[in-house]
Amino acid sequence: MRFEFIADRPVLDFLPTLAERGHADVEQLTAPRDVADWAVQAGIVARAPDVDDAGLRRAKALRETMFRLVQALIDGTEAGTADRELVNEAAAGPLPAVRLEVDGVHRDGDLDAVLAVLARDCLELHASADRLALRWCADEHCTRAFVDRSRGARRRWCGMRGCGDRAKAAAYRRRRRTPAS
Repeated sequence: MRFEFIADRPVLDFLPTLAERGHADVEQLTAPRDVADWAVQAGIVARAPDVDDAGLRRAKALRETMFRLVQALIDGTEAGTADRELVNEAAAGPLPAVRLEVDGVHRDGDLDAVLAVLARDCLELHASADRLALRWCADEHCTRAFVDRSRGARRRWCGMRGCGDRAKAAAYRRRRRTPAS
């Protein structure tokens, strides 16, 4: 499976591996290999880590915890104690090993290292200026959070390819159907 990376932050790209939350609930992590593939495609590690069914469940549990933390951050509510503890625990894990080879920099690590990168990015998001620019995509079925770095902070969609294009096409169709006054 090919995953989409448009958020400029690993945690915000990992959360939509469960897309259209509350609507279609499209799960993209259906097998252990999906977590490994996501980690490689995200550039967190160069080689796919070993992931079993228990690892898949841990990755999904962390994803849902981080979603609730990001949701609380955007909504201005308090994060749950259990959620904070789970992310803090994952963030305390070892990071991928980084080494320089002739062909460039390589990162290697197991699933714990991948989850530590994601959890640390979630924590760093809470401490960064990006937290003030977090928004939900305006598409009614998209549940992707994004950092609005646009001038005037008026960005509405997580990305123009996909949600933004659909919204603009729908607006165009509405204008074409409505006679000009």
